Amino acid sequence: MRFGIFALRMRQPGTAFLQQKMNDKKSFLCYDRAQEVFSFQGEKDTAVENDPQGGRHPAGWRRYLNGWRNVMRILIVVDMQTDFIDGTLGTKEAAAIVPAVERKIRDFDGKVIFTYDTHPENYLETQEGRNLPVKHCIEGTEGWRLPGVLDDLRIEKGASVYRKPTFGSRYLAQDLLALSKREKIESIELIGLCTDICVVSNALLIKAFLPETQILVDATCCAGVTPARHRAALDTMKSCQIKITGED
Repeated sequence: MRFGIFALRMRQPGTAFLQQKMNDKKSFLCYDRAQEVFSFQGEKDTAVENDPQGGRHPAGWRRYLNGWRNVMRILIVVDMQTDFIDGTLGTKEAAAIVPAVERKIRDFDGKVIFTYDTHPENYLETQEGRNLPVKHCIEGTEGWRLPGVLDDLRIEKGASVYRKPTFGSRYLAQDLLALSKREKIESIELIGLCTDICVVSNALLIKAFLPETQILVDATCCAGVTPARHRAALDTMKSCQIKITGED
């Protein structure tokens, strides 16, 4: 299909919005379903906090898709948001990995993807909110955003963004599977927060969708809710044949 992994989605809810945006040369293109967004970063900054829908100028989106055809390595930066670092759910372990995460992204030779934990104002009324009654990563708030340097790197790398309303992003896994059918993916590496919740959820989900692709997790660029849970999650992923790097 001409538009690759996005061709089928044009027939999904949101089609009218997409067609309207594609016809408006001054607007940005995005796809939004169930609060998950795959955004196309253009030549100028289309930062998510300035453009709530994410996006990329229509003139560049086909060039962006074409660029994926030669991508062999993918780095997924999971939920490195302010609330998880030094905000409402922050920990000293999470704050400690930020410099390593910055270096990893800056030096990475491949495609970079960010996930954003994204909740509505009525978070406390959701099942997750009832089990974890601490408001965090409410869309549009300061705690939902990336810290400054990480956000600068997101722009510099032209990174894609998936906003996910729960721990794992099934649309990210589906898109990676579709990409793998078109081009060989050498490896997919995950880093970020929290090891025992969203990192492990996405790693196992992607492994289930792409069992023959090497999936890695860099332990030096991850932190768990507690150090013990961090180690337990790494052991779980190793048991599922996900390669763990950077362990002592």
